[in-house]
Amino acid sequence: MSGKEAGMSSKAITRVTVLMGGPSAERDVSLSSGHEVASALRGEGFEVTELDAGPTLAADLQAQNPDVVFNALHGRWGEDGCVQGILEWLQIPYTHSGVYASALAMDKEKTKVAYRMAGLPVAESKLVSKADVLSGHPMPAPYVVKPYNEGSSVGVYIVQEGSNAIASMADDMPDELMVEQFIPGRELTTTVMGDRALTVTDIITDGWYDYSAKYEVGGSRHEVPADIPSDIFDACMDYAVRAHDALGCRGVSRTDFRWDESKGLDGLILLETNTQPGLTPTSLTPEQAIKTGMSFGALLRWMVEDASCNR
Repeated sequence: MSGKEAGMSSKAITRVTVLMGGPSAERDVSLSSGHEVASALRGEGFEVTELDAGPTLAADLQAQNPDVVFNALHGRWGEDGCVQGILEWLQIPYTHSGVYASALAMDKEKTKVAYRMAGLPVAESKLVSKADVLSGHPMPAPYVVKPYNEGSSVGVYIVQEGSNAIASMADDMPDELMVEQFIPGRELTTTVMGDRALTVTDIITDGWYDYSAKYEVGGSRHEVPADIPSDIFDACMDYAVRAHDALGCRGVSRTDFRWDESKGLDGLILLETNTQPGLTPTSLTPEQAIKTGMSFGALLRWMVEDASCNR
């Protein structure tokens, strides 16, 4: 059995292909992450090739024959198990989670089932058709409407108490949507690296932590580590590791929370787990790593060295 057939190659890792771009709604974020990753990995001494994932992806990877693929794709196809399946078929070691965990974490409703089975707290939610959302309130307000299989706050609508039902939405919103109870309070997040949580970030914005707040410079302010009660901090760290394990994640993941301060620990609710957190200049995971004494380059080196097949 060759090294690649067993998982990680036994030889020294020198050639890394960074997958980025792709066809998802998060293409631009992926390109930004990919360029940052490629630059930092070159600084760590790797021979790096940047690859925009397209229809000839499998052939392109076979031609490049990298030691490791660093998956910097975001959203559908790159983060939902599809690309992971190609990499398993080609037996090229890769970063982040494998096929099953990636598919599970991208499906917000199935993620909640896994959370509940692990005893983790989640908000009430249900899947409804786009037509039903547009025809009236699908649950008592306040609530959130979003695609059940996208990330990065793509296509999120918030209906406040006393507001009318949503009258229209973007044409590219899918026919099936998740409607979720809105949890007021603070936005917290914790990165898990391997089997340990790094720290907790309090994300401070003027409003909803939407796409622009995540990726535009000055869109949000991050307090790292979060200035919150120790029991809430410890719970975030514990819940994030448990979520990582419940979904079968590998490498690095990041779990997002809402915390209603008026309810204490009972107000801490898991929103979702991101199996491929952003690696842009404003991203949360690199910031947490740096705050815990690990440089951006060292974080990426760890991820490359952690890469394998059969994830």
